[in-house]
Amino acid sequence: MARELSSVDWRGMLAPNLAAFEHMADEAWRRLPARFRDLCGDIVVRIEDFAADEILDDMDIEDPFELMGLYQGVSLDKQSVADVPQSPNMIFLYRRSILDHWSEGEETLGDLITHVLVHEVGHHFGLSDADMDDIEDEALSV
Repeated sequence: MARELSSVDWRGMLAPNLAAFEHMADEAWRRLPARFRDLCGDIVVRIEDFAADEILDDMDIEDPFELMGLYQGVSLDKQSVADVPQSPNMIFLYRRSILDHWSEGEETLGDLITHVLVHEVGHHFGLSDADMDDIEDEALSV
């Protein structure tokens, strides 16, 4: 094991910054099935280090590392034609929380970003966990 680690030049390695993370999230988005992306319409995906304190308070979350993503908006299964248009539906991916989970070494960073993205988009559609798993499997097989 020591030989493997010594062959890696880790001195210049950095965790992806917000811009690099946004690029990774964009790639994950493009791997989602086209029919699924098309249904998403104008969802906005934002990358932030952590959720805002107000969001954490509203969700009764004390540790900001516990929240990796959040769908904010009205899911399609709860929308009505009589609804007054609100601000755009948004998906937040929380970089530091995702990186913390990734550091546990159970999956690649790209797979984890895809997982969180699919899960949050799934909230937009009101999908079941099984449906989200199928979409994630399809995105990761590309």
